[in-house]
Amino acid sequence: MQKDILMVRIYISEADHGHHKTLLEEIFKLLHDQHRVHGVTVFRGIAGFGSKGEVHSADLLRLTARLPLVIEFFDEPAIAEAAVSAIQPLVPPGHIVYWHAQCECADR
Repeated sequence: MQKDILMVRIYISEADHGHHKTLLEEIFKLLHDQHRVHGVTVFRGIAGFGSKGEVHSADLLRLTARLPLVIEFFDEPAIAEAAVSAIQPLVPPGHIVYWHAQCECADR
């Protein structure tokens, strides 16, 4: 069965902190416990830089980890939009991207 979905990517860093935990933990818990979205995956980059141009990379000489993380998920547009609205106050502007797509999905 083909369904319309909303794909979402959230760009953060390992070093980002939320209110009570790491930002990754807070977003992941929100997606899992509150919104129960489909298809959540977290990617850890080996290198990256943001709008300030500061390069972060996996390096044996650096003990602190500030590597980029990408949280990706999808669901029906209404569910994904509600999750995005809850996440937006936690991340800087421009760190969430999303687009409409279609999925060969089974019914929930």
